[in-house]
Amino acid sequence: MALHVMEEANRCLGCKKPRCREGCPIHTNIPEVIRLLKDGKLNDAGWMLFENNPLTTVCSIVCDHEHQCEGHCVRGIKDTPVHFSVIENYISTTYAHQMVKGPAPSNGRRVAIIGAGPSGLTIAVILARYGYQVTIFDSKDKIGGVMRYGIPDFRLPDAVLDDFAYRHLELKGIRFRPNTTIGGAINLDDLFRDGYQSIFVGAGLWRPKTLHIKGETLGHVAFAINYLASPSAFRLGEQVIVIGSGNSAMDCARTAIRQGARNVTVFNRRDKIAASQYESSYARLEGVEFVMMKNPVEIRDDGVVFADNEFDEDGKLRAVPGSEKLYPCNHRRG
Repeated sequence: MALHVMEEANRCLGCKKPRCREGCPIHTNIPEVIRLLKDGKLNDAGWMLFENNPLTTVCSIVCDHEHQCEGHCVRGIKDTPVHFSVIENYISTTYAHQMVKGPAPSNGRRVAIIGAGPSGLTIAVILARYGYQVTIFDSKDKIGGVMRYGIPDFRLPDAVLDDFAYRHLELKGIRFRPNTTIGGAINLDDLFRDGYQSIFVGAGLWRPKTLHIKGETLGHVAFAINYLASPSAFRLGEQVIVIGSGNSAMDCARTAIRQGARNVTVFNRRDKIAASQYESSYARLEGVEFVMMKNPVEIRDDGVVFADNEFDEDGKLRAVPGSEKLYPCNHRRG
């Protein structure tokens, strides 16, 4: 067993009132999982993780740990918190290879899941455990939704989702119908006609958050979700501007560098970066620059016009009149 995993496990205090569990959105029983691991019951720990969260292998990689489980760890008050992400990833990926059990006995009920993103996959696995005959429909060619098409492979490898598809869908008898949009050739009435007694709709988060400023429709502009879904389809220049500082912005900036951009700058309205410290530190390490307190005013062919931001006496952000300035960026031609 990896030494550093056990070192982290041994640092856990086993709190009677575990703040880490309270900080987890799905209340993973972190102290008990760690106790089982320390007692040499790795498979029991893995079973507990997957029973609580079928996407535990994914969450161990992409969850915002520093604001959730690890951010609430008692040790983190005066010291370094227990890195449960490392422990969870080790247990879940190791135990996943033991998951070869076939489908549960059918209860005769058929369920349709619209959308193969996090919610759809989770619901599908839980229902399959109770014997439901589950079919997942998705407009994309593979499962994952935003996990696959909105998170870069260097952060969440496709292999993790491919393994999930094999162990949780194929082995459990869950059917996946790709490249199928419900509401086109097939509608909800068709599903009920064909014997589906329940339908779960997990349509996903594919609609971009727009700025509503002039120039947003220009050809060298890309919304984050569209860019991350297929980075090679966009011909970015050597000088790229990213507006916003959340984790998706970090993904865009780091992806742009991998696609050949030489200078990538993140512009943020506020004085603090919204992304996790973990993600922003990697962006800095890879050469991404940050400019704070800038408000986007207009996008032009040769760049973006930003105005300086300041806090007023009530603590609210406002643009400084007359501070508008063009910051250049470019688009690869040909």
